[in-house]
Parts: sequence; structure tokens; C-alpha cells
Amino acid sequence: MVAEPSTALLVAVLGDITQESTDAIVNAANPALAPGGGVCGAIHRAAGGCPTGEARITPGFRLPARYVIHAVGPVYVGGGAGEATHLASCYRRALELADEHAIRSIAFPAISTGIFGYPLEEAAGIAVETVRTALPTALSVREVRFVCFSQGDLEVYRRRLGAPASGRAGV
Repeated sequence: MVAEPSTALLVAVLGDITQESTDAIVNAANPALAPGGGVCGAIHRAAGGCPTGEARITPGFRLPARYVIHAVGPVYVGGGAGEATHLASCYRRALELADEHAIRSIAFPAISTGIFGYPLEEAAGIAVETVRTALPTALSVREVRFVCFSQGDLEVYRRRLGAPASGRAGV
């Protein structure tokens, strides 16, 4: 069966991902899904472990989102250790889980760009390209938000989305 072209909206927004009112938010997790700077220790413990490049889903508990998808991105060690492949896999697996759970809207952070050290410009390119490529098979997903922590991050994502410098970035 050939998937229909995606009509999902891709946007970049500035904000706190834990406050997004999407059906699911993505947590940039570590392989142990251990509590750290993430959403909630209880969510991490409930999810169990997860290898790099994979994702797991849990309830959103007290968050506005119904679900949290924990995606384990790679630690950046210079780009020659398969980091791009693992990073792309995180986004694909998160969208697959979203589709399996009939999720219509999902919010992603800039996975692996924090303490995992992935260069933002490169990571944003991988994120946007992977999501655009994977969306035709994630038929339930109608909106993807890239939630940015800073104005600088937002500008990078908007540029990658081909959007104007101000206002909502859409495709």
C-alpha cells in the first residue's frame, strides 16, 4: 500500500515542552531512562530501559500531553560513530509510536543537542529531514512541533523548515 502524502503541519515554537498541549511530547532521554534533567522520575522508571536510537512511550501523568515518548539520542563524538543514523532513528521511532497510539500532535525537543553535545545546526537538519520523510507512514500525525528552548534554536529550526524569521513556521 502506498501512503498518501503527508498533510501534517510542521512548526517551530519557542517554549517549555512540558507545557505543550499536544497529544504527546518527546523526552530526550538517556539509555537507562533514568531521572535527570527530564520530565519526571516516575515516568522514567515506568518506561524501563531503551537503547540509543530507539523510543518508548508512557502516559503523560500530570502533564498536559496524554503521552511522553522517551527517545534516546546519541552522544556526539565527532560525527563518525553513526550518530546521524541513531539520531534519525529516534525521530522515526517516535513517529512510529505516535502512529501506533493514534496520536495526532507531537512535540519534539532538539534531541541530543544538550549535554549529549550534538551540534544544533546539524541535529536540526536531521530532525526536520527525518520527520518530513517519515510522516507519510505516520498517518495519524497531523501536527509536529519542534519546541525550542532559546530564540537562537528557534531561528535554526525555522530556517531548516524554510519558514519566515518571525511568526509560526509551517510547511
